[in-house]
Amino acid sequence: MGSVKTLNPNADVMGRHAATFMCVNAAKGLHEVMKTNFGPKGTIKMLVGGAGDIKLTKDGNVLLREMQIQNPTAVMIARTAVAQDDVTGDGTTSIVLLIGELLKQAERYLQEGSHPRVIVEGFDIAKKALLEFLDGFKTPVDPSDREMLRCVSRTSLSTKLAPHLAEQLTDIVTDAVLTIKQPEQPLDLYMVRRRALVTVMFCQCLHSTAAAAA
Repeated sequence: MGSVKTLNPNADVMGRHAATFMCVNAAKGLHEVMKTNFGPKGTIKMLVGGAGDIKLTKDGNVLLREMQIQNPTAVMIARTAVAQDDVTGDGTTSIVLLIGELLKQAERYLQEGSHPRVIVEGFDIAKKALLEFLDGFKTPVDPSDREMLRCVSRTSLSTKLAPHLAEQLTDIVTDAVLTIKQPEQPLDLYMVRRRALVTVMFCQCLHSTAAAAA
C-alpha cells in the first residue's frame, strides 16, 4: 500500500530542483533590493506602512525589519543580517549582498548538474581559507585611539547618512563610545546610542536657544 500524504490544498507542490531554484531566486530578489542602497552613494528607500506612515531610510537593518518578507529562505537571510547588526552595529546590507552573490554563483553550478552538497562543501573550504586570511590581514586597534575610532565612525555613518551629517555625527559617536566603553568589558551598543542621542538633542537645544537669542 502506498504512503498517504496529507497536504494543505492551498500549498504549492514542487520537485526538489524547482524548490532549490526558488530559494536561490528569493535570495537574488533580496539581493537586488538591497544592493542599490549600499555605500555612500546608495539610494534612499521609502517605506509606507499600513497606516499610511512613511519612512525614508537607507539603513539595511531598518529595511529588513520593515519589509514584509514571505519566502522562508529570504526570511532566514534577513534574520542573519539583522543578527549581524545586533552584534556589531553594522554590516547588514553587506551580509545580504554576500549571501546573494554566493547563491548566484552556486546557481551556475546547479544548472550544470552539480550536487548541492558538493557546493556546500566548497563553501566550507572557502570559509576556512578566508578566516585564515583575515587572521593574518587584520590590524589590531587600540580602543583608546581616538583618530582610529573617528575613521571607523565616519566610514560607517557615511553609508547611512548624507556626507555633511555623517561628518557632524562622527565626533559625537566617537565621544559616546569612549564614554561608555569599560575596560575588559564588551561595548554596550544600546548605551552608545542613548549617549549619542542625548548629545544630539543637547546640541539642538543650544542651536535653538542661540537662534532665539539672535
